[in-house]
Amino acid sequence: MAHRPLAVITGASSGIGYELAELCAGNGFDLIIAADEAQIQDAAQQLEKHDVQVAWVECDLAQEEGVEELLEAIGDRPVDVLMANAGHGLGHGFLDQDFDDILHVIDTNITGTVLLLHRVGQQMRDRGSGRILITGSIAGFIPGAYQAVYNASKAFLDSFSFALRAELAETGVTVTCLMPGATETEFFARADLLDTEVGQSKKDDPKDVARAGYDAMMKGQGDVVSGWHNKLQTAIANITPAGLLASRHAKTAAPGSGN
Repeated sequence: MAHRPLAVITGASSGIGYELAELCAGNGFDLIIAADEAQIQDAAQQLEKHDVQVAWVECDLAQEEGVEELLEAIGDRPVDVLMANAGHGLGHGFLDQDFDDILHVIDTNITGTVLLLHRVGQQMRDRGSGRILITGSIAGFIPGAYQAVYNASKAFLDSFSFALRAELAETGVTVTCLMPGATETEFFARADLLDTEVGQSKKDDPKDVARAGYDAMMKGQGDVVSGWHNKLQTAIANITPAGLLASRHAKTAAPGSGN
């Protein structure tokens, strides 16, 4: 019996990742979903309503062992869609942050993501087909005072996605970068940003963000910035001096700025 196409989604326990999984399941993809929290099992049970196969992996994608655990779950089955969405934020001043927390952001957002892309991307290239969606951020365009490591990690992913897309241009594998702005997810609570102006501001609906990313990926587009206000913010960032951008970001992300 022929298998349905397979989508692998990281950071899929809630927020944008869960909504991406919903879209894939609703369009007939079997799923392997992963996250670093037990909520991933609940997400899998909810996704089974689409009458597709759903496997879940609770693993820390900041660790090589966690990535290997996910790869083991994939096994030899061809991956048709890889959505590298897992990511962590971290608020407060860089020098006030615990360095283990800093490393976890870097290893989740960059190291683990790049390792997963390297392994699954090789399989896709060898097969001559596949779609990759990387969740970057408009934060990658802005020096993120009081979110310095997070914004820098997203700058890496935004840049990396365009480079990888160019390398795979003639292979049948597409790479799309989804660049959302502030979105209504658990991100701000987990990053300890709830007392900031950005943490208390109106945010985008993760369903809308996921839909923009999914549609762009299926069309083979290189990137998508979700929401007109985020498009405007990105355009302004491209012509604004970096020092001014950092100062403006400080005003919205500094601890207590939401009071």
